[in-house]
Order: sequence, then structure tokens, then C-alpha cells
Amino acid sequence: MIEKQQQLRIIEGTLFASDKPLTINDLCQLFTEEERPSSAEVKTLMTELTQIYAGRGVELNLVASGYCFRIAADLGPWVSRLWAQKPQRYSLALMETLAVIAYRQPVTRGDIEQIRGVSVSPHTVKTLLDREWIRIVGHREVPGRPELMATTPYFLDYFGLRSLEELPTLIQVSTLEMKTSEASELTLTAHV
Repeated sequence: MIEKQQQLRIIEGTLFASDKPLTINDLCQLFTEEERPSSAEVKTLMTELTQIYAGRGVELNLVASGYCFRIAADLGPWVSRLWAQKPQRYSLALMETLAVIAYRQPVTRGDIEQIRGVSVSPHTVKTLLDREWIRIVGHREVPGRPELMATTPYFLDYFGLRSLEELPTLIQVSTLEMKTSEASELTLTAHV
């Protein structure tokens, strides 16, 4: 069995090297059969690593797909200076469409149009599909069999959520809506 400090180093290094979040099972598989810690032991190691990185420039986050290191959110203004490219700007129509899908999924284009009161641009849906924030999960059993759309695990990961239950409540959203009612576009930046 590998000692605990070495297990922490192996997991820490792997998480830094990984281009995607890793689950407890993924982390267990790093070790050979003889040296493999139990899932409970890896969870304990993850709690310890989370505490080690708390309040630092890099934080260990648990998102829908597993654990990953991210730059602390409050450092975004400084870290973003490394990239000449401006953060992606998303139209209000795109963000409203995404919100309807996230809160009411699975939904059809018709459902979205009924809630928003305007038609949904095919470009908006294509952008959400291309970003892999939504996917087609089936078809409604009505004439025309419209596509049903729902969010993806990548949507949760991108916005730093573990599950849909972590979405802001509708009261929080309406408060935000009042603050941004004059804005024509919202800017979202991913956790780096």
C-alpha cells in the first residue's frame, strides 16, 4: 500500500494534468489492484485536498462530472488578462432560451416560444448544441414529433454546478433580471 502523502501527490498531479473532471472511480483506477485505496479513502483524500487549496489561487472543485482544479473565481479579472481575446458574449435571447431549457427540461422549441413569447432562432439552438450545453433527448409524442431538449453534464461543469438543484431559485433570477433589465447582452465567463 502506498502511504497517504504519496496518494495525495498522485491524485493532485493527475487532477492538474487532466483536461476533464475526474470521478472518485477514475481516481481509484490510478492505482494498481494491490495499492488501490477504497472509494471512501479517496473521498477522504479529496476532502483533505479541498481544504489544502481553500482560499488559494487554485481551488479543487466538485462539479457534475467529478473533481477538477480551477482558478479561484475572484481572480478572474487578473487571469483573463493573459488572453487577448475578449470573453465570449452571449445574447439575452440565447441566455433566456438556455434558462428555459435548464429550468423546464425536457422542452420543445414550442414550449420555449410559449414561455418567452417570441420565436426561437435556429441559430440560438445550434449555438447551444455546438457549445454542448444542451442535447436532443427525444421527441414529444404529438403530431410533428418535436425534439425535446435538455441540458448536458458539460453545461453543469461549465457553470460550476454539481446538479440542477444548484441553479438559482426563480426569486434569485428575478432579482438578477431587475438588475440587468437595461442590458442588452450578458457576459458569462467560465471558471478558468
